[in-house]
Amino acid sequence: MSSAAVATSVFGVFMVATVALGLFAVRGRGGGGGGLTEWSVGGRSLGTVFIWVLMAGESYTSFSYLGAAGWGYNYGAPVLYVVAYMSCGYAVGYVVGPMLWAYAKKHGLVGITDMVAHRYGRPWVGALVALLATVFLLPYIQLQITGMGVVVSTISYGAISLNWAYFIAFAVTTGFVVVSGLRGSAWVSVLKDVLVIATLAFLAIYVPLHYFGGYGDFLDRVVNEKSDWLTLPGHGGTFGQAWFATTSVLNSLTVVIFPTTVAGYLGARSADALRRNAILLPAYNVLLFVPMLLGMAAIFVVPGLAGADSNLALFKLVVDSLPAWTVGLIGVAAALSSIVPMAVFMLVIGTMWGRSVLSLVPRLRERQKVASQVVVVVAGALALLMTYAVPNTLVRLSLISYEGMAQLLPMLLLGLVWRKLTLVGGLAGLAVGVAVVCGFVFTDHDPVWGVNAGIVALGVNLLVALAVSFLGPREVPVGDDDDDVLARDPIHDGDEAGSASVRT
Repeated sequence: MSSAAVATSVFGVFMVATVALGLFAVRGRGGGGGGLTEWSVGGRSLGTVFIWVLMAGESYTSFSYLGAAGWGYNYGAPVLYVVAYMSCGYAVGYVVGPMLWAYAKKHGLVGITDMVAHRYGRPWVGALVALLATVFLLPYIQLQITGMGVVVSTISYGAISLNWAYFIAFAVTTGFVVVSGLRGSAWVSVLKDVLVIATLAFLAIYVPLHYFGGYGDFLDRVVNEKSDWLTLPGHGGTFGQAWFATTSVLNSLTVVIFPTTVAGYLGARSADALRRNAILLPAYNVLLFVPMLLGMAAIFVVPGLAGADSNLALFKLVVDSLPAWTVGLIGVAAALSSIVPMAVFMLVIGTMWGRSVLSLVPRLRERQKVASQVVVVVAGALALLMTYAVPNTLVRLSLISYEGMAQLLPMLLLGLVWRKLTLVGGLAGLAVGVAVVCGFVFTDHDPVWGVNAGIVALGVNLLVALAVSFLGPREVPVGDDDDDVLARDPIHDGDEAGSASVRT
């Protein structure tokens, strides 16, 4: 049997197992069911273990196999911003996660659009945020389709074209998430984590030994021949210390209100499960050092990769030197690292639209789950079509995804802890912040003055929101008291916390 047949057979078996696992996860729950809460946030019943693997799955995407290795190959040290912002984000999430969970549980909410609509007492505000968040999330779906497509085509040794590989990525993920929802993603995350840890541990040992005779010789070559890769601003001199610090700060704040992260928060059984999760998650970041190092190893083994080809640095090291079945397993781990986050992205978009946009139509108000599932298919299909037709458009938009989503920070987080932030102030700050970040990015001024353009836009956003709230028209507060906004949450919330939170 040819290498392509072996590798694709291994891949196919695991894809079938992935869909079967998703179906198994929702057995006894109405065939994938229950209502929107069960489908979108797992019925708020996931314990520490499942929340840990689910949220680790969202942070460990195909970027970890492709982009992290590519950044290590092209730039070196600047790629460590990923580890920095994730670790800081988990610390912020220790505080913010339980607050959002308590607020959502108290009012029966299932996402950030619900929270904003409830906080400001305007359903159309939730619809507006849903539209904006969709613009910033669609590029992530497209990038995961692209990443998984590249993986499938590469491990098939070219037997599967990129176009078919893109369709496979879309079909598997869409079918999976429509049926199984968030609970299925959590279960598949367990399989993904086992394969990711196993394959990266193997590659961390295999590549230095096979190509360099060990870490000593490998690191000696890096220090002597590629020293620019080991310090900021890295090779190319673009991403310096100011950029590194501001990007780490901005992303660590943004990740806690990212719709997919919030979906993980709201799926938890208790606030204590989220606190434990925030303590445990940084350990997962150790894995990110492996593709970063392997990307630097590829500089010597496969020199001359340019542009998008640099993202294949890790796979170039293994496709020609390992048995086909091993290549297939590594491909499965990388593919699942696309499927899990892509599924959560699609599920969140579906939930936002079903809950905050389509529910404004009276005929659809009682069919929110079905409407959400239809939106999942539409969103995935749109991302797939744009992958084929105008890939550069969404790749360009992906540059502003995190920086654009950051502009929701004042309206959501500040709004939940400070009652005097007005709707007009929040919207004014949001509009100015998005305009500023788009202006910088689309005129190629990111970084600007050596710092992340998103944090400059966020600063302007915050100033405008505060100024308008203080100087603009006063609003009648929504809710009966401060607790309705602050969503204070005790360390142990009765029968929801304690030992119950460690069950899966």
